[in-house]
Order: sequence, then structure tokens, then C-alpha cells
Amino acid sequence: MEHAVTPAWALLAYLVSGVFFILALRGLSSPASSRRGNRFGMAGMLIAVITTLVTHAPMIAGDAVNSYAGPDFTTLAQILGAIGIGAVIGIVTARKIAMTDMPQLVAAFHSLVGLAAVLVAAAAFLNPVAFGITGADGAINGASKVEMALGAAIGAITFSGSVIAFLKLAGKMSGAPILLPARHFINGALLLAIAFFTFGFWHSQSPIDFWLVVALSFLIGFLLIIPIGGADMPVVVSMLNSYSGWAAAAMGFTLHNSAMIITGALVGSSGAILSYIMCKAMNRSFISVIAGGFGADASAGAGGAAKVDRPWKRGSAEDAAYMMSQAESVIIVPGYGMAVAQAQHALREMADLLKKEGVSVKYAIHPVAGRMPGHMNVLLAEANVPYDEVFELEDINSEFAQTDVAFIIGANDVVNPAAKTDKSSPIYGMPVFDVDKAKTVFFIKRSMGGVGYAGVDNDVFYMDQTMMLLADAKKMVDDIVKALQH
Repeated sequence: MEHAVTPAWALLAYLVSGVFFILALRGLSSPASSRRGNRFGMAGMLIAVITTLVTHAPMIAGDAVNSYAGPDFTTLAQILGAIGIGAVIGIVTARKIAMTDMPQLVAAFHSLVGLAAVLVAAAAFLNPVAFGITGADGAINGASKVEMALGAAIGAITFSGSVIAFLKLAGKMSGAPILLPARHFINGALLLAIAFFTFGFWHSQSPIDFWLVVALSFLIGFLLIIPIGGADMPVVVSMLNSYSGWAAAAMGFTLHNSAMIITGALVGSSGAILSYIMCKAMNRSFISVIAGGFGADASAGAGGAAKVDRPWKRGSAEDAAYMMSQAESVIIVPGYGMAVAQAQHALREMADLLKKEGVSVKYAIHPVAGRMPGHMNVLLAEANVPYDEVFELEDINSEFAQTDVAFIIGANDVVNPAAKTDKSSPIYGMPVFDVDKAKTVFFIKRSMGGVGYAGVDNDVFYMDQTMMLLADAKKMVDDIVKALQH
């Protein structure tokens, strides 16, 4: 059965949609243009959806004279109803979700994309005639079988891997690596089995081969993510984003939909590039991470108790307010603790008061601060922090040696000197902020008993120039603001 030829105007609309998606990615590359980028993305998706609905509108089969009797309004109503339900769920979720839960929400969305790819592949396998992917003999085209198998495999890996990422990010599963004996041998064997059954499906169109590809892909997605520790979770989120794009692109070929192919390829390639950049920023091997934490130590991320028996100095909000108001420069390093406490608005208010005193205030953002790429940038933008005060690691790290105060709020791993000195540490090799070189360090955390997401104690806590501000981050910053005002 030949698939219907897509009209020229629809191909042009898909091209425009693809251009909008490229502009969206361009806009999202900077906090200053991110809102414009989001608008481009929304416009591109609206064009793609409307074009697909118009060109693939369901029709009622006609008689021997007329191929189709007219539009199938019942099926169209079902499609529009499903879109409406999804829109309502998306709007409600977007309005209610807290910024602290955004990383696990992204992981959950990735899982839905992967599951959608599996379901589309299953539908195409069960009813290939409806998808126009059969030949004259009624068998599925060879190329379509490969596309279906790849889409189902990548989608299944994305789904199960994203579920594990969601559980780790939400704290429902330990952030420590879970290392199985001979895990790399098992993963390699599973990949070979998936390739073998994919070939079998292409050769014989056997239902057993198809469902084995799906089942084994679900399993390997699970096995690839559980060995990855908390320190690498931002890379995992980016990597799963890439997988979801490639799954969508593969299904685009099955559905003969140019927009899905273009969009999936853009998401897949951009996610892969971002993952590579983040691995480079963390001094991680890209291949090692996507292979499931290759070489991870069983103790990595497991942590252990913080070294509370070492001497440390406790400070107060008044201490911090006085010393920062007398400083010439303050560099603020935000982390996930700031997100949990929703302290970004109070932090900006504190910075505004310091600037009125003539203090230079800058924000230092680590590439993997928080639980997903850009997490801290989003929070600071939400608080209307000026973009020209926000700096990436490579642009500001050299300034800590000259700064008067390093103000760390809810960060740990990204300021931990163990990354430079302790080869046994799970974060060893990751570039970190040199806050230990600042004249004074204020460190906000809830208690001395906790450690960072990677489970590693921090020597900065116990340095002579460090004062620990033990409290909820928002409450502490609010108290500092009150002290500055008086």
C-alpha cells in the first residue's frame, strides 16, 4: 500500500515549523532570550500539530466509486478530545509544579515521550496497513521494520531509564550508584540480543522478535541508569532528553511525518551535544556515562556521615550582614538547597541591599548545579536577577582569590575541593569553584550532619575563614536582609 503523498504546502509548513524549532533552541541558549525561544517553540509546535491534523484527517471509507465518503468526525473528535485532555493536564501541572520539582518533572516527561514511541511502534506493527507501510504482498516494508524496531528500542530505553531518573531525583530511590556484578557484560549481551532480534524481525517479521526487542530495551534502560550516581544525574537528564528526540525521529519515519523527523533530530542532537558539554565540564567520559557509569565505585555517592567531630565555626545572620556590607565584593554560589527553600527572591533582595552599600555582587553558576542543566539560571531569572550579574564557572572562578566574601547557599559538590585532591572521591576531576581562596566564606546549610547529593563531606566547612550559617536557606537570607535593613 502506497502512503499518501504529503501536499507541497504541508511540507512548507513543516519546514517553517522546523525553522521555529531551531530559533527556539537558539533562544534557549541564553537566559536573556529564553522566553522568546519558548515562544518560537510553541509556535513551531502549533504549526506542526495543525498541519498534521489537516493533512491526516481521518476519513470514512466510501464505496467502489469513491475511495472516501467524507471526514470521520467521530474519530476527529476523539483526537481533539485527547489533545484537550493532554492540554489541561499540562496547564495544571505547569501551574502547580514547584521549581524544586522541575528536574523530576522533566524526567517524567521524557518517560512519556519514550512510551509514546513504543506505543506508536506497536500500533504500526499490529496494523501496518493503516500506516501505509506495507508492500504489494501485504508484508511490512523492510525499511519500516527497521524504523519500528529502532523507535521501539530507543523509546523503551528512554521510558525505563527516565522512570529510574525520576525516582532518584524525587528522592524515592537512593542517589547512590547501584552496581550489579558484571554489569557491563550484561549490558553488552543485552545490546547484542536487541540487535539480533531486530535483525530477526527485519528478516521474518516475527511478533516474538518484535516484542523481545521491546522487552529487552525496557530492561537495559533500567540497568543503564541505576549505576549512575547523584553527581552525574544532570548529565543523565540531558542524555535522556537526547534519547527521547531520537525515538521521536525514528517514529517520524514510520509515520512519514517530516515534522517529527526534524524535531526529533533537533532534540536528539542538541541533547547529545549538551550531554557532551556537561561531561566535559565535570571531567567525565561521555561514553562512560551513557554506558551506565562505567568504572563507578560502589562507594560513590553512598556518602557516609559528615565529619561532625572536626572543629568548625558557627556564624549568625548579623555576622554575615555586617561582613558583607563592609566588603568590596561578594560572589554568591547558589545550589539545590536554594531551590528547595525557594530562597531566590530573598537572595535577590539581599543582593540589592548590598549593591546600595556599594558592594559588587556577582552570581557564580556551575554547569551541573541543581538537578538539571540550567536549574539555577531559571530560578535566578524567576527572581529577576539581572543577567549581567550571572557568570559561568570558567568566567568567574579566577575571581574568588580576590573576592572578600564567597556566599554559598545550598551548594556543596560544586564547591568541594575534594574534586581536585581526593582521587577516591566520586566527584574527583569535576571542575569546582575555588571558594576556599576567598577571604571569608559563608556557607548556608540546614545542619552539619548532611552531605551533598554525591554523598561527600566538604573540607570548606572546617576552614578558618568559613562561618557556617545553619538554618533553612530562605529563613537565613530573610534574617540577613532584616539585619542589613537595620
